[in-house]
Amino acid sequence: MSIRLRRLIALIGKETLQVRRDPSCILIAFVLPIILLFIFGYGLSLDAKHVRLAVVLEDRSPTAQALLSAFTATKYVDPVLYESRQEAENAVVNTHVRGLLVVPNDFTTRLSVGHTSVQLITDGVETNTATILENYVTGVVQRWAKHQADERGIVVGPPIDVVSRVYFNPELESRNALIPGSVVLIMAIIGTLLTSLVVSREWERGTMEAMLATPIGPFDMILGKLIPYYGLGMVSTGCCVLLSYFLFHVPFRGSFAALFLTSSAFLAAALGMGFFVSTICRSQFFASQIALLLAFLPSFILSGALFEISAMPLPISTITHLFPARYYVTCLQTVFMTGDIWPLLLPNVLVMLFIAAVFFLATVAKTPKRLE
Repeated sequence: MSIRLRRLIALIGKETLQVRRDPSCILIAFVLPIILLFIFGYGLSLDAKHVRLAVVLEDRSPTAQALLSAFTATKYVDPVLYESRQEAENAVVNTHVRGLLVVPNDFTTRLSVGHTSVQLITDGVETNTATILENYVTGVVQRWAKHQADERGIVVGPPIDVVSRVYFNPELESRNALIPGSVVLIMAIIGTLLTSLVVSREWERGTMEAMLATPIGPFDMILGKLIPYYGLGMVSTGCCVLLSYFLFHVPFRGSFAALFLTSSAFLAAALGMGFFVSTICRSQFFASQIALLLAFLPSFILSGALFEISAMPLPISTITHLFPARYYVTCLQTVFMTGDIWPLLLPNVLVMLFIAAVFFLATVAKTPKRLE
């Protein structure tokens, strides 16, 4: 029994030394939990603060200006004044703002006789934010009306109706917004995970040396390995879109050309990320873990598919610009729910292509040119 105990102690000591000598164990045990807790604590939030709200004052009276001042005094809404309703509606379509408040030209006149109204238009693509914004605006308007009544010595404040209308998703079906985001999550995992094993598999099987002995250059090898996975990813994207439309009845208001362009740009970035991971990791297991970490967490938390990016702290919202899933979520939700809004789609496509180019250049630089 004592011999077995000594063997067990020796084995424990050996494994302890191995853990101490392996930096990846320390990273997984201590650094990774801190990073994940930091992301979960600041990234996961169903609250909405500093929501950008377009405001059109058709009534320029001091009373209407006082109502606008009531919105500037709250931390939940950031009002942005527009000169015309058409300009403000374009801002809603291009997601520069999440809602539009219109104060009609007869606002002060009708308020003086006891009843008036304002119109609120919200972006239904973000169903949770649209509902919260409507509650915020209604609360601010009612508090302002009560304050006006108290100043005038009126027991009951002047009734002000907030006439609400929802763009793009009138029923506020959360499924219509969540399913496009789920497609992004699925494609991010598939695209990155598939290619993360390409080169590491060659190293583990011992066939990488044979490839390096051929006259194939790094650029040719990258294209030759990625094109089949690009075709596989596009077919998978098409299946997801068809299921979303026919099975879950998510509206599809854009064109297949916009879907093809945005999906190709995102797949290029996802495949480039996965191939870069595969190039620097010579173990399939380690490459798959890194790929899941880079693909799943950013797509789930930092893409805006589930949680409003504007509600995140500035450091976290800044980090979201590094991940292509953020831009693909905007593109896919726009194609599904709004249509072909090219001034919104093209900048996101260009950013995804830029990210893809960075990963491809980094992969070419890290790909060995000869046997060492």
